[in-house]
Amino acid sequence: MPTTALARGPVQASERSPAPDLARGFMLLLIAVANTPYYLWGRETNPWVSHPVDGSALDKVTDFLVIVLVDLRTYPMFAFLFGYGMMQLYNRQVSSGTPEDAARRLLQKRNWLLLAFGFVHAALLWMGDVLGAYGIAGLLMVWLFFQAKDVTLVVWTWVFGGLLTIGTMFAVVGAWFTAQIPADDPIAQSIVADFGPTTDSVAATSYLASIGDRLGWWALGSIGQGVLMLVVPMMLLLAFWAGRRRILENPGEHLPLLRRVAVVGIAVGWLGPLPSALDHVGAITVPDHAGWVFLPVQMLTGFFGGLGYVALFGLIGHRIALRRSGKPSNDLFTTDGPFAGAVQAVGKRSLTSYLLQSVLCAPVLAAWGLGLGQHLTSWTMLLYAVGVWALTVAFAVWQERTGRRGPAEVALRRLTYGRPAQTPAQVRPGV
Repeated sequence: MPTTALARGPVQASERSPAPDLARGFMLLLIAVANTPYYLWGRETNPWVSHPVDGSALDKVTDFLVIVLVDLRTYPMFAFLFGYGMMQLYNRQVSSGTPEDAARRLLQKRNWLLLAFGFVHAALLWMGDVLGAYGIAGLLMVWLFFQAKDVTLVVWTWVFGGLLTIGTMFAVVGAWFTAQIPADDPIAQSIVADFGPTTDSVAATSYLASIGDRLGWWALGSIGQGVLMLVVPMMLLLAFWAGRRRILENPGEHLPLLRRVAVVGIAVGWLGPLPSALDHVGAITVPDHAGWVFLPVQMLTGFFGGLGYVALFGLIGHRIALRRSGKPSNDLFTTDGPFAGAVQAVGKRSLTSYLLQSVLCAPVLAAWGLGLGQHLTSWTMLLYAVGVWALTVAFAVWQERTGRRGPAEVALRRLTYGRPAQTPAQVRPGV
């Protein structure tokens, strides 16, 4: 049955703007790069990052770049796009005549479904699933803030940001005192042991045994990443604010803002992880038991980095929109160019592409599968991640060319909106 009181169905292809799809499509490359190092099982790993402590010079260069450019920068960016998409969906429903309460219930239903998708994804394949975190955060933020005034959204973003900043400052001070403890002290050793690498489900040789471990980490990560770390709620609040102004649909009207956010956000986002990256490659030395300070610093600066990346793709989307205006066509590969069109095809199928990454990674790399992850290094795993993303691009382009939606998007839409009602002309005789 279709959801009651809805004046329209899901978004149509002609209604989509290039910037959000471009950002989602390219972001999935960064997600693959960020996630695949966790499959490098069977070796000693830095307890504070997902990268092995050993490796060649090329491996170290790879680790350095991934830590600075990617780690803890992708999920804030995805969170913003998730929140922005919620506001787009709500605006389309309300402008078509759907009552506001019904439109909000539709959002909440979709958030519950994302939480369920995340549970299944974690149980079957990947402990680091983010759908659960976004589902939980979406449920809370829609309930508490979706109808709030703009000033309320901004004020609470500052409140959450202030709490995160204060917590990071305390962490820096605490890490300095922790660093004074000798490395052979039992307290120092217990700190490192308690925050060891989370690769048990990847290194497990039994698939059934790996399921419980994945779900345990997923539950902790969904609550921690979705709520307690504060970055995702902050991103959702800013996305609600930006979605009301249609900033990514009409980037040409907000170019000064997008340029400032891109420059400041990316600069902070790249400078923040430098100490962690330098420590990992041995350029500076921070005691292992004090290295936990890198996590809150990465989270705080990752918020800025994620915003900077979103703004950058808003600017790129503006350039593509200008090109598109001079070439009216229904074929985005013709109007936007082969590469931009392919990336947008992935972005339009971001849920399918995200889940497909796990299908292409977990059974091949984990110990319970083919176990290839034990034999790769940081730089060869980077190549594998790029190859996985390229396969999702090829799949998305094929679907775009043949006029198909992603299977995960089809399932989510069907569960969210119900089966579309048939007109008399669509009903076959005898049915």
